[in-house]
Amino acid sequence: MVVFRKAMAGGLLLSLSLTLLGWGAEGRRGKKEVSGGATVYLGQDRDIWRPLIHTAVNLSEISSIKSSFHLRTFDPEGAVFYGDTKNGEDWFVLSLKDGIPLMQISRGNSLVSVAGGPKLNDGKWHIVEVSNQDPFVILEVDGSNRMEVGMQSKETNEVLSGELRLALGGILVDQEKLIVPFEPHMDGCVRKGSWLNLSVPWEVEAEELWPCYQNVQPGSYFPGTGFAIFNTSVFPIEADGGVKTELWGDFSKMDGTIFSIKAPGQELMFALVANNNTKEVTLTFGEENICMKDTFKRLVIIFQTDSLQVLQDEDESKTTTLPTSPVSHPGYLTAWKEGRLAVGGLLGEEEDDVGSQFLTGCLEKIQVQGRDLDLDLAVKHMSISSHSCPA
Repeated sequence: MVVFRKAMAGGLLLSLSLTLLGWGAEGRRGKKEVSGGATVYLGQDRDIWRPLIHTAVNLSEISSIKSSFHLRTFDPEGAVFYGDTKNGEDWFVLSLKDGIPLMQISRGNSLVSVAGGPKLNDGKWHIVEVSNQDPFVILEVDGSNRMEVGMQSKETNEVLSGELRLALGGILVDQEKLIVPFEPHMDGCVRKGSWLNLSVPWEVEAEELWPCYQNVQPGSYFPGTGFAIFNTSVFPIEADGGVKTELWGDFSKMDGTIFSIKAPGQELMFALVANNNTKEVTLTFGEENICMKDTFKRLVIIFQTDSLQVLQDEDESKTTTLPTSPVSHPGYLTAWKEGRLAVGGLLGEEEDDVGSQFLTGCLEKIQVQGRDLDLDLAVKHMSISSHSCPA
């Protein structure tokens, strides 16, 4: 899909290809620097719109209008890189939306949004190349899949001068200016970047870069330092219906609170906790506890108006049912209508985001009411990888 606003000037062609590809110069004193070919985990803890690394270069130093890099992610949405000239007046953003590359470009009074090509969120390394072949700006994936944007203008090409900037993992323009909004946080890695054939260093907006795991698998990884919180009101729950939650993973490798539920002003209603020392998973429901060996790979928990049902690996012989009532479990229904659900930690007594007993391990998939739970939509600790786990 292509959306054009006003005519695109011919000078935009060169501006685009340059903007796609650079922002570099000498690092400021005290800033850590890396090479443009470094392996960078884009999901590192920081403000979600702020770039992780950046560089700047004078336009007169640029001899190539082509850049390439390797990208690996399971995340369907997030910022990959940003470039601009004129201190941000003209800019370019490459992101993923639904796993598909999305380019957004602004120059002068002109805006263009282009989405297309193959889905890239399959967890494999893909080679992405951006180039200018007048009158086309071309995005190429793995040497064959191409997305081309042709632009024609009767206006005289603009002579570009000044500084050109490039940033990875964020943008330097106000997000309100984007044509197509997207969630910027990207759980993915970039490596082997070749930017305009330049070798200028990149400044790092962190003390140390987090590593990219050599092998990854789909899932949500919790390193034991925080959790993700949802308001239960966001889940589609019928007035007289139950709530079905499903969790997949190797529970024998987990330690800490898998998830917990609490209604405002009430005691903790539900908690599921893995103990790597005892090799057990304990389900706490009010005053009742169920202890299970951690050998299962899938756990189904069904909250109904009159019972709580727990099923291991779809094995009916391993089904446990607990009766419920307003007397035995006060606030039970209120917790699902007005409460909070925490994934990866134990909710505290106060109505804040302070928790404890955080989870260490990988949840391969989480579903509520048959729908995948996207942790990017939660209030979560930035150490959590929403879409990938070390394999």
